[in-house]
This record gives sequence, C-alpha cells and structure tokens, in this order.
Amino acid sequence: GRLRLGGLFRVSPLPEAHLLIMGKAAKSKSPKTPQAPLARSIGKAGRAKSYHRRGLWAIKKKNGGKFPVHPKKAAAAAPVAKTSKFYPADDIPKPLAKNSVTTKPAKLRESVTPGAVLIILAGRFRGKRVVFLKQLESGLLLVTGPFKVNGVPLRRVNQAYVIGTSTKIDISKVDVAKYNDKYFTADKPGKKVKGESGFFEAPEAKKELSAEKIADQKKVDADLMPIINKVADLKSYLGARFSLKSGMKPHEMKF
Repeated sequence: GRLRLGGLFRVSPLPEAHLLIMGKAAKSKSPKTPQAPLARSIGKAGRAKSYHRRGLWAIKKKNGGKFPVHPKKAAAAAPVAKTSKFYPADDIPKPLAKNSVTTKPAKLRESVTPGAVLIILAGRFRGKRVVFLKQLESGLLLVTGPFKVNGVPLRRVNQAYVIGTSTKIDISKVDVAKYNDKYFTADKPGKKVKGESGFFEAPEAKKELSAEKIADQKKVDADLMPIINKVADLKSYLGARFSLKSGMKPHEMKF
C-alpha cells in the first residue's frame, strides 16, 4: 500500500502472510514432475531420460537386445453371407433346441424289490396282485400275475400306481433278461388321422398277440408256478382281488 505524507507517497511493505501466499502461488505454476510438459507436445524430460525412466532398457536386455514381438491374433473370418435387412412377413417355425439332459430311472421304494408281490391300483388290472420281476431302463416295473393264476400278462407299470407288500418269493432262477422297453413298443400301431370318410369306416379288428409273446408268457409262468406252489396259500392270495370295505383304514393296514 502507499501512504501520503505531505504530498509524498511512501511504499509500505506487504505483510509477511501475503508474501507467503504469493510465493506458494508462484511455486504451484512450475511443473511438479518430469512428465509435466513445458509446452504443448514438449515434455520436460528428453528422450534418453524417458527411455531409462520407463525401464525399456531392462526389457531390451532381458530379450537379447531386442524388444519382444508378440504374434498377432488371427483375424476373424468374414461371414459367408450377409444377413438380410428385411424379414419375412409370416413367422417361420424353428425347431426347438434339444435338451441334452438325460433322465435317470426313478429310484425304487424299499418295498419294491425283485420277487415282491405288488397290488396294482389303477388301470385295467386294478386290484390285482402281481409279482415284480425287474425294473426297466425307463424306470417302469416289469410285472406279471402270473397269467395262469389271475390273468395279468407281462406288462409295464409305474411304481406310483402300486402298493408294495411284505410277501416275497425267490425269482433268481426266472430268466427275464430279454425283456426291455422295445419289447412292448415294437408292435404298437401309430396314430391315424381320420378324415370325413373315416367316420363311415368299419372299426378295425383287434390284433391278436404274436406267437412269440404267447410263448414268452408261457415260459415265465412255467418258471414261476413251481416257486408259487411251494408257498402255502400263495396261489389263492395272488388270485384274490384286493378291495376295501367300510370301516377299513388303509393308512393303518400292514400289507
């Protein structure tokens, strides 16, 4: 500041705090690091100094005096056909992607074991008692009456529709290796689409069983009957139909 004394001006010294602030502002304008540019596109450090500071000499020394060369990635193959900018007005059905998950056969209940007597709860033979032979690949149960005792042939049953009983016989000598799911689906006719003329057609006659299946049923019955006859009252037990009467409580019964 200036003071006027008798027509003369005298320059007064600035406070020390003000001088410190000005000094800091002046220092802050100078570049702090060597990387800071002196001007646009001009760095403070030269090429040689930057070369050593970045450690490029160490990389070159490690690789025998040369910079390492990395192989270039292979360029992606150009698409063969360009996708159209337009799409059809009608929806084009596309097949659904197949599920690769394979289904495993259901785990058998403790009461359902080979040789056990089961009670069928649904279907054409509901209420009948059958002998469980083995579990097929699909998880279904292969059972038979036998046919000679109660009229139940070799057939597949879901274990959800059977009740396991405590009665069991030894069927280790009965050969059932040839029976699988294809054995029961080979002769199954496909569905036919009926038109207007189909209403006036005569119904098709029922197909009779092949001689091979009849022979297979007789063979299984012949293997099972000696085993059944050895157990007292088992033949009559298999021949009787299961039923409930009034007052009987299934959840309290022991099968």
